[in-house]
Amino acid sequence: MKKHDTLVKLHDDKYYILASSSYADDRVLTLNYGDTFGIFDRWGDIKQFGTCVQGIYHQGTRFLSDMELELNHYRPMLLSSNIKNENEMMSVDLTNPDINDDQNMVIPKGTLHISRSKFLQDGACHELIILHNYGSDVHEAELEITFDADFRDIFEVRGIPRKQRGAVQVPVISAKNHIVLSYKGLDNIERQTNLHFDPAPAVIKENRVYYKIKLAPQETFSINCTSVFSVSQPVMLESYSAAFNKIRTGMEKSKEMIAEIYTDNEQFNNWINRSKNDLLSLLVQTPYGCYPYAGVPWYNTVFGRDGTITALETLWVAPNIAKGVLMYQAKRQAKELLPLQDAEPGKILHEIRSGEMAETGEIPFKLYYGSIDTTPLFIVLAGHYLKRTDDLATIREIWDNILQALTWIKVYGDMDGDGFVEYERKAESGLANQGWKDSHDSISHENGDLASFPIALCEVQGYVYDAKKQAAYIAHRLGHHEMAEQLKKEAEELKEHFNEVFWDDDLGTYILALDGDKRPCRVVSSNVGHLLYSGIVTPERAVRTANVLMSDDMFTGWGIRTLSSRAARYNPMSYHNGSVWPHDTALAAYGFARYGLMQESLRLMQGLFDASLFIEQQRLPELFCGFPFRRGESPTAYPVACSPQAWSVAAVFLLIQGCLRVTFDAHNKKLTLYKPMLPDYIKQIRISNLRFGNEVFELEMIRYEHDLGIHCIKKPVGWEIVAIK
Repeated sequence: MKKHDTLVKLHDDKYYILASSSYADDRVLTLNYGDTFGIFDRWGDIKQFGTCVQGIYHQGTRFLSDMELELNHYRPMLLSSNIKNENEMMSVDLTNPDINDDQNMVIPKGTLHISRSKFLQDGACHELIILHNYGSDVHEAELEITFDADFRDIFEVRGIPRKQRGAVQVPVISAKNHIVLSYKGLDNIERQTNLHFDPAPAVIKENRVYYKIKLAPQETFSINCTSVFSVSQPVMLESYSAAFNKIRTGMEKSKEMIAEIYTDNEQFNNWINRSKNDLLSLLVQTPYGCYPYAGVPWYNTVFGRDGTITALETLWVAPNIAKGVLMYQAKRQAKELLPLQDAEPGKILHEIRSGEMAETGEIPFKLYYGSIDTTPLFIVLAGHYLKRTDDLATIREIWDNILQALTWIKVYGDMDGDGFVEYERKAESGLANQGWKDSHDSISHENGDLASFPIALCEVQGYVYDAKKQAAYIAHRLGHHEMAEQLKKEAEELKEHFNEVFWDDDLGTYILALDGDKRPCRVVSSNVGHLLYSGIVTPERAVRTANVLMSDDMFTGWGIRTLSSRAARYNPMSYHNGSVWPHDTALAAYGFARYGLMQESLRLMQGLFDASLFIEQQRLPELFCGFPFRRGESPTAYPVACSPQAWSVAAVFLLIQGCLRVTFDAHNKKLTLYKPMLPDYIKQIRISNLRFGNEVFELEMIRYEHDLGIHCIKKPVGWEIVAIK
């Protein structure tokens, strides 16, 4: 397919997120908690315009598609709105406009203050509305709340058409203050939105309630509005205060999971804290431990690749995240061949979805395995987790899963026996491209033609190399010494073979992929940064690869483009062909540090830090456009990027680990800082609550003119801190 055919062929990418207009210009606010998230306008309302994405979603379905507040048939004036620092609550301040009757001014503007505070918790939205009369006269007002629920599947909202859908039921008023909106889906599942108002309104109808309010000067009136979302289960109502206390208690406990990092640069601290709070908001408790959901709004669910990379980015500061990811993925490992799900024995999942379209099979993602890299990354995470924690009991528990994953690499991953792992979807309904760049047009040749299948991606071979190295370490620790030696040998053979086939001397780096005819995809891409992360690159080629990644056609000043600006398919506004992804840049930065290329690593760290300063709340989104750096201007937003996105907000922790070059050898109780460096804008960094079991490290580093001072304030019993300068 030629470059000019791209738009014509977009319909081939079944799961492309349509962007008929950007929701970036809607100035929306988002809340998320577990399987529930909400997209609201700045008034705290839910209104459909532009992309029509606003609403409260639960388990893959929109349970509220409209909810608006009016005062005497006027929309209140917005004073301010925000999401609190820890993502737990939306706070909105409104006031009345000039309200007139036919002849006189009834309520002058700015007389009544309306406060709206809302949060999500355990499949419910709790809202407290408070009216306060700051005027000197008694005022009467009518407050109206309208609501509706279309119960659309999230993939419908994203733009996938459906031939038919289930039936929205007639609303049921079950009490003076309770309304039930319901929907019977094609999956024969009933979904309900239960709306409860306290106190009871003066009038209650199918899709609206009215309050008649009389306020003396300085008097207040409060309304609790609770929306509970259920999928074939009983509804439990909980008070606003009880639900919020649960959130606060849970937040205090979860904060202890991630180490505290404090520097002398307040803006950098804000970036760290924003990222930490965002990451915590995406962590969901499962029966097997915590798991980071991928991102809001489109990926608020379990993703294998995203969860694993997020766990790797944060492993040094939050090892319990890695444990939860490993245990969850082990329990969901494929056991049989299921082509519609792209499942093969030993394969690690790609994605889990709920909702009507997943239940009916209209989309294949109820339990879907169509990713080529999650399985080797599972093994990579297991090995690094063991080195970080010495938790041999957990590794023993999943050892059989690791063996099955190794077997999958050999039997199913290497489809043609050439020594490389490649992919081709098993069913037409599945994803065509199955690496992290999974757009339909993300893997191409230098002339712009799309690569034929099966495709062997360069970074996947790096993951497999690291997987064999980590599996060898695990096998050795478990006493399987012969297996360990065999895995080491296989890793080195793969490294040699890979460097023979994938290196392109004219490009000065590695090719993107081999296509189905074993033709090289000779384009410069960010995928090669992942090779540095995995360690499959030879030292001399690491330097050349770094030079390529830091050249003007790849490095924008903010981060590394996914595709060179010289490539035929380059488009800085595309999803994977020229945009900048923070996690992608962070992996490259860590890879630079791994090979001792510290100035390049620090430059990438500075680029993402600079970008964060221009982005609202210093929250790095899923991606942004790949236009070059323009002094005094922000990075250009990608119109439908998820924010927060787990592996983007986790990037800062990997960047810090890279510049400090901190590694753990928990078995030998050794923490090593190998030639650490601090960037120019940080003179002091303090790391506390860095956990090993129930004990903690506390370290401080101070940059002097010609040296870096390293102080160990606290360490677990028996541990050694090794600082190599």
